[in-house]
Amino acid sequence: MKNDLISVADLTPEQITGLLDLALELKSKLKQGRAEPLLEGKTLAMIFEKPSLRTRVTFDVGMAQLGGHAVYLGPNQIQLGKRESVADVARNLGRWVDAVMARTFSHQTIVELARNVEIPVINGLSDLEHPCQVLATALSLREKRDSLDGLNVVFVGDGNNVANSLMLLCPRLGMNFVIACPEGYEPNRELTEQARLFAQRRGTTIHILHDPYQAVKGADLIYTDVWASMGQEAEAEKRRKVFGPYQVNGRLLESAKPGCLVSHCLPAHRGEEITDEVLDGPSCMALDEAENRLHIQKAILVSLMR
Repeated sequence: MKNDLISVADLTPEQITGLLDLALELKSKLKQGRAEPLLEGKTLAMIFEKPSLRTRVTFDVGMAQLGGHAVYLGPNQIQLGKRESVADVARNLGRWVDAVMARTFSHQTIVELARNVEIPVINGLSDLEHPCQVLATALSLREKRDSLDGLNVVFVGDGNNVANSLMLLCPRLGMNFVIACPEGYEPNRELTEQARLFAQRRGTTIHILHDPYQAVKGADLIYTDVWASMGQEAEAEKRRKVFGPYQVNGRLLESAKPGCLVSHCLPAHRGEEITDEVLDGPSCMALDEAENRLHIQKAILVSLMR
């Protein structure tokens, strides 16, 4: 695979499948007590501009399980781009550590980090994409379905970073992607065109709809996320009104095919984008996906750092 993981678009279908296979192998060995120190002596720098539960814990624990070490760099510790330029931070880290994972507000910050350092850079989340999250989605689906080919993945809500990455991922794995969102909240236009090219080559489809009940017909997985992401707090009240009809609830789930799964990247605003009935119900794989963040990220770390 490439030296960095900035976007899902950095990965070929074969590389994604390879990561899923490796993640399943690492997960199996961990459950059997046969974890190997594949990254012994290696250090990962973890840059966080935003609060985090899943990303911080899974990368930190993942490095420990692989025999390596993780260094947490919080927003008040390095003040990326303020106390020191992004380029200078990257050049310094390149002298000390073996890889960088960054969770930032701006996608451009991650691009700039990668541009100024020779060690691998991993996108732990940006305003444009969340590749690690959707790879965990794919891993969870692999465990629950015989094949990913032809599955219908429906994102209900804002065309945000998770939606962008899921839209890029689906055609690479032979899945169809639909998003149901209010007008004006569609996924990134450039990434949409890129995803449609991938879909055309693979024989899958990408659709942008505005009626959630129409969108989920035939869905194998319904995915949702918060209506206002970190950095959009000022828009929260407006977004609650706009996205009200896009709540994932029992009625919406009934419009999908029998056995349809549901997921959420978490944290969830219960009673807003998803109801307790669905989030805590038997169809929801959100916690399985959260667990699989650990295993897919270990696969990413091994692939990039070994």
